[in-house]
Formats: sequence, C-alpha cells, structure tokens
Amino acid sequence: MVTLRDVAAHAGVSVSVVSRVLNSDPTIRIRPETRERVVESARLLRYAPNSAGRSLRRARTHLLALVVPDVTNATFTDLVNGVETRALDHHYSVLLASSPRMQPGSDGFNRLLSERLVDGVLLQKDDSAPTELVSRALSHPERTVMINSGPVEGVRSIAIDDVAAGALAAHHLLELGHTSIGYVGGVPASDTSARRQQGVENALTEAALTLSREHVTSLGYTYRSARDAVRILLSRDPRPTALVVGNVNAGIGALTEAAQMGIAVPRELSVVAIHDIWPAITCAPALTTIRLPMETLGSTAVDMLLDGAGAEHVETVSRVVDDPAPSWCCGSPPGLPLGSEYSPAFASHAPRRRARHPGAGGRLLTPPAVDAHPPGRPRAPPPARPWSAARRAPMSAASPTPQWHGVVVPPSSR
Repeated sequence: MVTLRDVAAHAGVSVSVVSRVLNSDPTIRIRPETRERVVESARLLRYAPNSAGRSLRRARTHLLALVVPDVTNATFTDLVNGVETRALDHHYSVLLASSPRMQPGSDGFNRLLSERLVDGVLLQKDDSAPTELVSRALSHPERTVMINSGPVEGVRSIAIDDVAAGALAAHHLLELGHTSIGYVGGVPASDTSARRQQGVENALTEAALTLSREHVTSLGYTYRSARDAVRILLSRDPRPTALVVGNVNAGIGALTEAAQMGIAVPRELSVVAIHDIWPAITCAPALTTIRLPMETLGSTAVDMLLDGAGAEHVETVSRVVDDPAPSWCCGSPPGLPLGSEYSPAFASHAPRRRARHPGAGGRLLTPPAVDAHPPGRPRAPPPARPWSAARRAPMSAASPTPQWHGVVVPPSSR
C-alpha cells in the first residue's frame, strides 16, 4: 500500500507538504510547480488516502444514509439518483437502508448517528407512521432531514409541491368535461396523500364543484389496496366518471380493477395517477401520469443536510421543491382541444372535421381504426414519420365521451 512517505520521496518533498497539498490546505505556500509535482507523484503511484484514519482525525465518515420504506419501490429510483449524484459532488458516499429494523426509534437506526456510522440521515418515513411520532423518535434531529414530510417541529424537512400535483391532475380531468371526480388516496397518516387531496379539492372548488366524501378512499398506495379502493368507488351509485390516484403504483392497480369489473378505460372511466415510473407506459391503456421532480428533491435534501454538517444545533427549515413544478409525463398535453384531428371523439353523431393542433415537441397520431373524416370525403394518406415520433395508444385519462389520446414524445427523449 502506497503511503504519504512514498509520495514524498517520489516528489522530493516532505511528508508534511504532501499531506497539506493532497488535503487542499489553503494556508500552504509553495510554488505551483511543486504542487503539480506532488499531485502527479500521487497519481503515478496511485496513492489512496486512508479513509479510516482521515475519519478519526476529522470526526467525519463522509457517508450519508438514505432510509426509505421499501427499496424495491420504483417511485424512489429518481430520489436515489438525485441523492447519490449530489452526495458524490460533495465527495460523500451513500448507504441505502430499507427495513422495519431501520425505522426511527429502532436500535439499527439510532446506531447510525449515535455511533457516528454516518454523518447524516435522509429519511423518507413510512406512510403509516405519524410524522410527530417519527420526529420525537429521532436521536439526532440536527443531523437528519425528513423527505416528503413537513413542516416538522425541530427537524429539517423537504417535500414536493403535492398540492400543485393534485390540482394539475384535477384540472386536466375538468378540462375533459368531468364533473364527478373521485380520489384514491394513501393511508390516513400519509402526508403526501393529504396534500394531493387538498390540491384536488382546490381545483374542484375553483370550478364550483366539491369532492364528495363518498368518492374518496384512504386505503393506501399499494397495488392491492388501490384495487380494493377502486372496487368500492365504482360500486357507488352514482359512481365517479374519473379518478385521481395519489400514487402511480396505486394507479396501475386502479386500471387492473376497472378492467376486472368490466369498466372500459378511457371509454367509461378516466384515470390520472400522480408520480411516474416506467411500468405506467406498459399498461393497457397506458396510464396517464404526472411527473414529480424526485431527482431535484433528492439533491436539494443533500444540500440541506450538509449545510448544517458539524453543527450541534441547526435552524429548523421546511422547504417545498417547486422548481421544476409537477408536469405531465403521459397523456394528452394540457390545452390540446378535445375532438381535434389528433384526438377525434367517438360520438353517436357523424364526426366533424377538426382543425389541426400539433403538440409541442412531437406528434400525436390518430389510431387508424378511428374514422375521423365525414362520409364522402376522401381520406388523405398520412405523412411518413418515424416510429419513434409517437406511440399510438389510448390513454387512461379521457373525457366522458370516449376519446383517444396520443403521447407527445419530446425530441430530448428520442
């Protein structure tokens, strides 16, 4: 193993100079060529610092822990990417933990900070755990940032603008003509579900409508719980014509249960799910989703955690990531008029010719089985376009009148 002494001998300087150069000591005064010679010697000899010794000297491990409820949940993928990328920018590594034995209050969780195994913890609590109880169970709140929670007394927290996400989903359904909208929510203790439901209610209030208590469930975000919730909602009389689902995993369950009940989506029911994961596009029909800035959430959480690194007391801050705002991932883009040539409405009367409304950054294709031309008018041959320009598929969010929706594929994703 190459030591500082080896590097010093190779560069022709003292061990002290090598140590101060490689540790970027701002007070050292040496010639630039000497500094370059030390750095080049370390590179040629493949010198690697002793992390254990450095941690003892600085009382830092340069490790962060990210604790999530379920590491197999695809909704956390972008969050993990954001945390890891920003941590590496600060020369930190990330430990990923997901287990009932690693939840706040457990011996495993408390050891992380009490025994200085990591410098800080980013905590995404389980939805079923009340936020107040979790915050009181933290042994070192000054070295913890709670994700997708807040505001929390005595703990720094950061969340996504869930209210805006819920409102965006509801506004889209209102624009499609729905007036009876239901909400498939998380468990009662879920912070995110409560905020997303508030966004739905705000949008309905603006439209002089209300979210009926009979059209709201709080069984959870899982695939199975969503199936149970949708069966309950679609058995009501009258039943909602559209659903906002608080989580994409639950949205997939909603589509499955609607199909099992013989309710055609989007012909008889529109579904919009909050969050986005790649399996959503593989559903039949493809699930209309709202993308949340999870990667930005993760990177900003790391910045918050490291801002207070080493301090015994930190100011309690609660932040909301609103830039970028929640946005459409799949489905008809907001503002595209219904019944346009790209999304012709099925109706009992003869369809009328519509004006063209090209989507931004891509093309929307009309499924070939749909006759969007009035009788007697010859059909113009479709222009040649690459398969990657669009995907022909009915989406899960549609107007009460049966409706086809294409998917806009931005140039950056081709």
